[in-house]
Amino acid sequence: MHPMLNMAIRAAREAGTLVTRAISHGKVLRIENKAQHDFVTDLDRASEAKIIEVLKKAYPHHNFLAEESGAQRQNEGYEWIIDPIDGTTNLIHGHPYFSISIALRFENNIEQAVVYDPLREELFTATRGSGAFLNDRRMRVTNASLEGGLLGTGFPFRYHEHLDAYLNTFRALFPYVSDVRRAGSAALDLAYVAAGRLDGFWEIGLQPWDMAAGVLLIQEAGGMVSDFGGGNDYFKTGNIIGGNPKILKAIQTTIQPYLSDRLKK
Repeated sequence: MHPMLNMAIRAAREAGTLVTRAISHGKVLRIENKAQHDFVTDLDRASEAKIIEVLKKAYPHHNFLAEESGAQRQNEGYEWIIDPIDGTTNLIHGHPYFSISIALRFENNIEQAVVYDPLREELFTATRGSGAFLNDRRMRVTNASLEGGLLGTGFPFRYHEHLDAYLNTFRALFPYVSDVRRAGSAALDLAYVAAGRLDGFWEIGLQPWDMAAGVLLIQEAGGMVSDFGGGNDYFKTGNIIGGNPKILKAIQTTIQPYLSDRLKK
């Protein structure tokens, strides 16, 4: 195992232990609104602090981009991209679907990825060029077609101006698929695509920390990711499609007529 991946796993597990202990002890969360329907808790901040503490101790000169504390850049080298709890709204409501996401970027490539579900103790990992794994089992995306496939998605709750466009894409895809899941943690949804539990995924308006680890997981599991225009600008646009090559192309082709010009890129 790559030593940087090993350190990311350690950070994710320590943060996961912190989170699950707080839940099991019935800790009352302090909740703040970052924006409309976008929440942060003291547990998000504690998880992020633990992850950064572990990684900084090992790599003091690396850069960090984390959801709650923002960017900490010292140079043009390695950058850790961190979502300390992806699925905070689920956590607040006791809905058991959230994850810890850690990715390492170098020269615009994601090199290491960890998505950890601390409730189920499921660890999704990948190193560029070395495959993707769920715990000790190698992962592969499915070979499903859009027809009869199971898709994951997320609502654009931060960007209400895109709601009509999103609902139109949903209407366009829904007649073809067996069903659609909206579970509330994009990082974990992308990991599920890599593991073959979902056949494909699409969402509008994600942040880099929501998807960085999931992107590499899917790629290393034999899948593809793209923006809505079929390119690679998903970190810039926040719009992403993931799955095996044929389902990705089918999703992209199906939703294109229903997107605004702003979303087609």
